Amino acid sequence: MNMRKRIFSCNVARMCLRWTVALSVLLFSPIINNVQAQPSWGKKAVKSVFTLKTFAADGSLLGSTNGFFISEKGEAVSAYQPFKGAQKAVVIDADGKEWAVDCMLGASETYDVAKFLVTVKKAQPLVVAAAAKQGDALWLLPYRDAKRMVSARVSRVEQFGGGYDYLTLSLPAQEQGVGTPLLNDQGQVVALLQQSVSPKDTVSYAVAARYADSLRITGLSINDPVLRATDIRKALPGDLSQAQLTLYVGAASLDSAAYVQLIDDFIGQFPSAPDGYQYRANIALAANRFDDARRDMEQAISVAEQKDDAHYNYSRLILQKELYKQALPYEPWSLTLALKEAEEAYRINPLPIYRYQQAQVHFAEKNYEQSSDIFAELAQSSLRSAELFYEASRCRALLADSIGQLALLDSAMAQFSRPYLKEAAPYLLARAQARMSMEKYRDAVQDLNDYESLMRSQVNANFYYLRHQADLGGRLFQQALNDINRAIEMQPSEPLYLAEKAALEVRVGLYAEAGETAAQLIQLAPNQSDGYLFLGLSQCLQGKKQQGLEQLQKALDMGDPQAQEMIDKYGK
Repeated sequence: MNMRKRIFSCNVARMCLRWTVALSVLLFSPIINNVQAQPSWGKKAVKSVFTLKTFAADGSLLGSTNGFFISEKGEAVSAYQPFKGAQKAVVIDADGKEWAVDCMLGASETYDVAKFLVTVKKAQPLVVAAAAKQGDALWLLPYRDAKRMVSARVSRVEQFGGGYDYLTLSLPAQEQGVGTPLLNDQGQVVALLQQSVSPKDTVSYAVAARYADSLRITGLSINDPVLRATDIRKALPGDLSQAQLTLYVGAASLDSAAYVQLIDDFIGQFPSAPDGYQYRANIALAANRFDDARRDMEQAISVAEQKDDAHYNYSRLILQKELYKQALPYEPWSLTLALKEAEEAYRINPLPIYRYQQAQVHFAEKNYEQSSDIFAELAQSSLRSAELFYEASRCRALLADSIGQLALLDSAMAQFSRPYLKEAAPYLLARAQARMSMEKYRDAVQDLNDYESLMRSQVNANFYYLRHQADLGGRLFQQALNDINRAIEMQPSEPLYLAEKAALEVRVGLYAEAGETAAQLIQLAPNQSDGYLFLGLSQCLQGKKQQGLEQLQKALDMGDPQAQEMIDKYGK
């Protein structure tokens, strides 16, 4: 049978099988034609084989299979299927001793192989052989009893995954031998036995032990659906950079309890790396455990090789607390300390990002002059960006320096060229608002037009109301009417927009239209005075003074101060 079809058939068959415990029954059906003398290494090798049991969260037995050790420190391999849904797993060695499975080291559902670490003091491992070839004789080594080893001939060798062997063996199906090792004449393990398609199969199949040994945890394994299918803890990668990637990915993919455990595992495995302490400090900060956060950050600084980065991260943590948890005072921390930590990072290594952090702290301190100076300084560094000019402009605005604010926003927009991309949109909007505040209305309209062309699918009613105001300031009355109509179309339940439309229609002499708009406003918001005010005004302007004055009186009775002026004017 073709290897891929065979694997597919086995996967289907596994869905219909239940794993059973077999500690006191014979593991293999007898092989009548096995007349080879059994090798002398069998008595020692059998100590490497074990039975694996897995358990569900309620403690019930989930599955059982065989496996074997491949390193003295307890690394082992077996079939993968029993691990699915498992909360706990144990192995029972050849001496009947039970050992817990500590963590998963890798898994493949396609080839039904798992690699894991057992908490054994010192294991008796098998040596993994390089390969096998067609015609080789292999020994199937059972759990506990070396005398019951049987010989099998390799009838076919197929390769997968870049040079690993998938073997077909002249051996009847061994249903209770799944996961047991196949060894060569030198006692080296070549492969582990796989689940047969049918108990009646006249051949067996095995996957290379080298492949099982090659399984590794990487920084992205935390999102591997095969590993996520078991609740048994997953090992961290042995490589620090990959373990750091695991921490980063785990922040978004794990629940809080699992993530805390992951961080603790990282600290246990890499106690001299600051990352674990920094991640744990962030969790402590979120839980308002400021003492714990402080201790972890001080430890991070203590162990870090790059002290500047650790001081920078401490500054960021303190700033976050001071900005978003002001209602919970913590005496050891302050914006002054946040600034000191950022300055220390810059003293050790004068990177622009550390100056940027100083500017952020100054801004939080409301020291806008100092903050603005640093942002402007950084705008001439390798960090030069529209965002820096924008942040400097915010400082100038808070210092009531509108000219400086607009100049910096012009510099922000100078970082882009036409045709603009969406990245320019926030700065266009900010400059438009600044221009409106300086009564540069037509320039503001141009910025808002550019903003609309970039964000057409995302602009809302408030945008069109804002541009309507800029249109009015620039005496672009038809465009102002178009924009307020767009705002009303997008949010017809907002009384302000109808009131603005009625006011504009009065302003441009559309008195009848203003009356219709005011009537809509009264229907929408009968308890507000604007509708009666504009209806009365439009009627007066159309020569319907008696009707108009009645509406104006209603507006006055509702407390509108403008109504009295209009009554005095049109009531004569």
